[in-house]
Amino acid sequence: MALAARPGSKLPPGANRILFVKNLSYNITGDDLYDLFGRYGGIRQIRIGNEAKTKGTAFVVFDDVMDAKNALEHLNGFHLQERYIVVLYHMPSKQEAAAKADLERREKELEELKRKHNIGDE
Repeated sequence: MALAARPGSKLPPGANRILFVKNLSYNITGDDLYDLFGRYGGIRQIRIGNEAKTKGTAFVVFDDVMDAKNALEHLNGFHLQERYIVVLYHMPSKQEAAAKADLERREKELEELKRKHNIGDE
């Protein structure tokens, strides 16, 4: 995804228009996040985690990468609903690598358990 930067502005490596937000209150609403992040530019979408592993997290998609950069710089560490939120650029390649490593670890554990309990692949 090649994005043109505005003259005189520098984007850090990995910068994109999708922000990953964590340490959110479980009571946060989409409206709360639109109000907060919308101060920094147009928002295309907000997705709030609603499952056990994703509660307290959200993805915020901006229309423009510079708006996302500005929001990240101003909101990382922001105090919201009695919590300090963490705002990061979304890095799918790192998430995929972590998921792959976790899958390999779990498959290895499964094989060890099968050997330990004499269970074959039938």
